[in-house]
Amino acid sequence: MQYGVVRGTVVATQKVKDLQGMALKVVYPCDAEKRHTGDAFVAIDPVSARPGDLVIWVGKREASLAVP
Repeated sequence: MQYGVVRGTVVATQKVKDLQGMALKVVYPCDAEKRHTGDAFVAIDPVSARPGDLVIWVGKREASLAVP
């Protein structure tokens, strides 16, 4: 399990067709106390997190299970 803090929303003028209708968020990896542990990345947000929210994120095969 990996933690992250949502910092904002990504606005894209063009998206891959399969990602249309899905929110993209800027996430900073962190520990449980919200101390940054790495560089920011863009993630698909299926749960409508807001800036400042502590979230759990996954990658690789597990991430594809959250996307219809």
